[in-house]
Amino acid sequence: MFDSLNISASALTAGRLRMDVTSSNIANASTTRGKLVNGVWEPYRRKMVVMEPRENAFNQVLQGEMQKQAGLQSNLQGVRVTGIVDDQTPFKTIYDPTNPDANADGYVKMPNVDLSKEMVDMLAASRAYEANVTSFNTGKSMMLKALELGR
Repeated sequence: MFDSLNISASALTAGRLRMDVTSSNIANASTTRGKLVNGVWEPYRRKMVVMEPRENAFNQVLQGEMQKQAGLQSNLQGVRVTGIVDDQTPFKTIYDPTNPDANADGYVKMPNVDLSKEMVDMLAASRAYEANVTSFNTGKSMMLKALELGR
């Protein structure tokens, strides 16, 4: 009965984290000192959220499949975040000899954050979040109506 709410709730949690990571990427789009690697400052590296379907223990999957065969329940479980990984695309370089982080030739490594890509990701995450809020509210509303029918 609560599967639809659990699925929407897991997607809301994952979507919120995705929006937070995207916001962090946008905020650090010009940060040239992100991490110290071998005594040299490396620029901020773009982060990405990795998600996968939720998995259950064997007995839960077996019970779900048995109930699914009987037409009682679906085997959908939602989504979970498995990690936040660094984007390995190369850093951008710009010529700015006055920057304190410039190398001997006057070039500065800039973060591998593309603002247009981040804005598209933020918009997609925001729309997915809105859709899951709507789905959650619809499921909640249907449960309340079912309870009213029982009176």
